[in-house]
Amino acid sequence: MHFKSFFRSIIFFSILCYTSSFLAQNISGTLVDSKGNHLNNVRVILKDNNDKIVKFIFTSEQGFFEFNNLTFGDYQLLIQHMNLEKKVLFISLEEESKNFNETILLVDEEKILEEILIDIERPIKIQKDTITFKSASFLQGDEKVIEDLIKKLPGFNVTSDGTIKIGNQEIEKVMVDGDDFFEKGYKVLTKNMPVKPVEEVQLLQRYSNNKHLKGIENSQKVALNLTLKEDAKREWFGNLELGYGVVSEDRYSLRGNAMNFGKNNKYYFLSNLNNTGLNATGDINHLIRPIRSGEPSAIGDDQQIYSFLNIESSSLNLNEQRINFNNAELISLNSIFNLTPKLKLKLLGFLNTDENDLARFTTQSYFAEGIVFDNVEDYNFRKRTFSGFGKIDLSYDLSKNKTFEYTLKLNRAETTGVSNLLFNKDPLKERLKTDNELLDNKLVFTHKISETKVFLFSGRYIKETKPQIYQVNRFLRDDRFTEKVDNLKQANVNQMEFAGVETHFFSKGHNGSLFEIKLGNEYRKDLLETTLELFEGSTKLDQPIEYKNSLVYTTNDLYLKSNYLFRLGYFNIIPNIEFHQLSNKLENFETDKEQSPFLFIPKLTIQRELNARNKIQASYSYGVTNSDLQHVYDKYIRTDFRTAMKGTGELQQLNESTVSFSYNLGNWNDRFFATLFLLYNKNHDFFSTQTWLTQNYTESNTIVLKDKELWLISGNADYYIKSIKTNVKFLFDGTQSDYKNILNDSELRKVKSLNIGYGFELRSIFKGVFNYNVGTKWTFNQYKTEVLHSYSENTSFLNLNFIMSKKLNFNIKSEVYYYGGSDRGKDTYSFLDFGVNYTSQKDRLTFSLTGNNLLNTKNIINYNISDVSISETSYRLVPRYLLLSVEFGF
Repeated sequence: MHFKSFFRSIIFFSILCYTSSFLAQNISGTLVDSKGNHLNNVRVILKDNNDKIVKFIFTSEQGFFEFNNLTFGDYQLLIQHMNLEKKVLFISLEEESKNFNETILLVDEEKILEEILIDIERPIKIQKDTITFKSASFLQGDEKVIEDLIKKLPGFNVTSDGTIKIGNQEIEKVMVDGDDFFEKGYKVLTKNMPVKPVEEVQLLQRYSNNKHLKGIENSQKVALNLTLKEDAKREWFGNLELGYGVVSEDRYSLRGNAMNFGKNNKYYFLSNLNNTGLNATGDINHLIRPIRSGEPSAIGDDQQIYSFLNIESSSLNLNEQRINFNNAELISLNSIFNLTPKLKLKLLGFLNTDENDLARFTTQSYFAEGIVFDNVEDYNFRKRTFSGFGKIDLSYDLSKNKTFEYTLKLNRAETTGVSNLLFNKDPLKERLKTDNELLDNKLVFTHKISETKVFLFSGRYIKETKPQIYQVNRFLRDDRFTEKVDNLKQANVNQMEFAGVETHFFSKGHNGSLFEIKLGNEYRKDLLETTLELFEGSTKLDQPIEYKNSLVYTTNDLYLKSNYLFRLGYFNIIPNIEFHQLSNKLENFETDKEQSPFLFIPKLTIQRELNARNKIQASYSYGVTNSDLQHVYDKYIRTDFRTAMKGTGELQQLNESTVSFSYNLGNWNDRFFATLFLLYNKNHDFFSTQTWLTQNYTESNTIVLKDKELWLISGNADYYIKSIKTNVKFLFDGTQSDYKNILNDSELRKVKSLNIGYGFELRSIFKGVFNYNVGTKWTFNQYKTEVLHSYSENTSFLNLNFIMSKKLNFNIKSEVYYYGGSDRGKDTYSFLDFGVNYTSQKDRLTFSLTGNNLLNTKNIINYNISDVSISETSYRLVPRYLLLSVEFGF
């Protein structure tokens, strides 16, 4: 009920925003040159009768501009463009003729330009697809690394894990003076590189990762480029920061950066050692295994090995640094060599070790289908990780229009996790050792045949292994096994190979149309062997056959994909079709199964730009998903001390249909910008579970059922209030999912889950001593089966920054977490942090004092619900500490 009301409110609000532009006075038009070509990115200025600027705007790709919500009166329209005549129009808006809409012709005009020196420092400059932010205009004094600066740029969102988004879209990469080190692993750079050398931050719109595709592919990607100050170019520079706990035990932090960004060669060396809970790399997996959906030549990006065992699980809406008891050591050496004008070599290397501790106490209450019992876990976990990663990128321009690229990745990781827990007062000790080795080869050849046509060839080979050994020293009673069993061991051998080739052809029409066609073949082979051994002490008693898997699963996909973007009136129509000839084969020690289905997958997208500030898109797709390894094995695999899972043992394809709609009001750099996204997805077939649930153990069989539905709505709005110099953000999201499963001896159970989130944030951009950032977000979660359970939570924060002088600044950060609405009551937790920074006269030496968790909150209790249980988990938090740091810049 809540969701439906919320949904109606959002639809009403969107319709109101849309129709309001037609109920007010508007001035609009389309700019064309003498040949009839549309003139895009031309600045149009609107003045009142006192010659005062009311608004200004840049024309769209179709040369369109529009000024909305104008009052009656007289206006001047000023239009200027290089090499075209200046145009001034006088417009009078009267009640009987509210709107002005004309096609405006700008005639060629020869001009002799004299040298003019203009010394105006603009914080934001817009030039075609590049928007440039002057760093000095947004720095408030408390910034240390690149991430701190980007948080303060208008239109940017930086999530708690360091992901950078423009509106709701994640960026592709962060470059330095046009060169990219880390691609999707850009958090390594933004969380470590000092901010002082950065002159400008450039936002690159319609960005293409392949230089030959610029202006041809229909790209909506965005990327960032950092330009450096002149005194930082072609010279070694960097910093070294050392911090140690003042009144807190054994807290330390050591961070170092050394950089040289020359014209031909670039070097970036970094190290980070800390036990303050800081994750210096973000998720390095984005560098090792980037996923670039829709990217040309991204063949194999969606391929990685499956992991069946994991004894570390936590779900907590909290700053990770507050629960991360770590001891991290990271060193990274990265270089780019322009060996010749045509040949570029990029070398990256990482070594990373870490020790992580996690402590939690959980009470989980089960309530489904006559099942009523509580499980209590007192859990302490320690994980040790070592990983080494190396990457070689080679790019060679065979000619001006031909480029060959080769990438080699090598990764080796070893993880050992040990948990000590009391399960319903029974002591257990788990141990899980996981090794991972990756070899990844990729080559891409690009030929730009003409200004409108490009041919690509991509090839990739991946080999990855991930053996796991799991042991637990106590066996919870299970009547199917002999009573003598008191401990067990499970060994998994998992290996994956992938090989793929793909040709991709682009053809751009003069009217903006785009034709794409792909022909490719992808081959994947998975090998899985699992064995469960039961022991009495050190004596092996049995290897249950129902826990033994030995299979080889191969899939081959020969495909043809094509789409065509064409204009029909004011609409962009994009039909997309895919043909797949699959060949699946499943071999195990009992039976072999084969199938060769032919798949046809259609999709249709319609886009409409109502004007420069109103854009809509709708799409429909019919999809088919081929079953993968985690669904085709037919024996049980132990996943922790009380849980086992089993696949279907069958080769299957699942069908689904998806309808989506999006609406954009304004552009992200306007004073007001809003987006709305709606999606409905129906899985005609879906994987579900048939679960046997008892207090001591759980077994789940994968089954295929019919008709699962998902509704999703999300939106946000950004508004700059000029009078108080504050950016205001509103956000909301909601999902509702209807599905089915089987529990113990039940019939099909209908499950409905509902999740709603909404909140706001305010960030000031004052030029004075003080700035603030305040926000809050509420989330509501509900599960409905034969009973109804729900809970809500809230996260609120307040950050205050004080710039006392160019040398002295301090900040105060507070957070409040609320969990409530469940059957177990309500809880509120508060946190307070601060930081003080003082820079010496020569701007080389900075002293800092940082305080975390000053209120010394020791634990936080989080609630979680599912269709079978409610859980209450208390997490141990990193205690209060003060860290005194000194940073030397060179």
